[in-house]
Amino acid sequence: MGILDGRVVIVSGGGRGLGRAHCLELARQGATVVVNDLGVTMAGEAEENLEPPAESVVREIGKLGGSAVADATSVTDWDGMAGLVARTVEQFGSLDAVVNNAGFLRDRMLTSMSEADFDAVIQVHLKGTFALTRHACGYWREQSKAGGKVSGRVVTTTSGAGLFGNVGQTNYGSAKSAIATFTLIAALEMQKYGVTANALSPIAATRMLASVGRTAAADADWDPLDPANASPVVAWLCSEESGWLSGTVLRVDGNTLQRVQGWTVCEGFRSASGQAFTVDELGLGIRKLFGAAPRGLGG
Repeated sequence: MGILDGRVVIVSGGGRGLGRAHCLELARQGATVVVNDLGVTMAGEAEENLEPPAESVVREIGKLGGSAVADATSVTDWDGMAGLVARTVEQFGSLDAVVNNAGFLRDRMLTSMSEADFDAVIQVHLKGTFALTRHACGYWREQSKAGGKVSGRVVTTTSGAGLFGNVGQTNYGSAKSAIATFTLIAALEMQKYGVTANALSPIAATRMLASVGRTAAADADWDPLDPANASPVVAWLCSEESGWLSGTVLRVDGNTLQRVQGWTVCEGFRSASGQAFTVDELGLGIRKLFGAAPRGLGG
């Protein structure tokens, strides 16, 4: 018996790295998995494969005794994502969770990044997350309004670049930051329909992370950068048991799980007049706010 017995989950970008690890763990926990993956390169370009990665993962799940099907619809295809949700419900009778993992990188410094580099990354990460989640949530909303029991789960993927920033990733970081906020809003809007939404920020040795200079430990008995480290968290978030938790960002670093809190309002100062600020008082006031004013200056 697994925590996901009888549940049906769509995983975008499920053919490699984090997505593959998620699909395998979901299947081990009893889920029927729809493995969505285009089989493109890390830059989002067409790739020649003897076996598409989604098909490979389906074969692996079959060897585990699990149930899975492959799908090659682009997450940026609005109608395609609507069709994927509809086909899943028609084939398996329900849809219980979506895991948004599809993405690629086109890293450039800001002054070298092209419009195409920016648009392509925003499309697959942000629009792709929106498209799949929107159609899944539409299905759950209809089920709830019809009086059905709903325990829908949305899992999204953010990153340190989106939460804290990273040089050379204005496109990727912006998308991942937006996904975190998107998740919080989805959680607020879908609560009344029995749907939760949570974001995961995994630290793992994937194709994308290797491209920015971090690689897995070579000889460790247990690899703290193994993408599979985050997958049990994904499985739990897709379960009925997790229904009390929504609107959070969780960071997985090896064997450590941390809650990430967003922007917080810190200390401040008021205008001297008690009305609108004057430009003259802002220079000193802001320096004092950040501890940059010389001691004793301005009282």
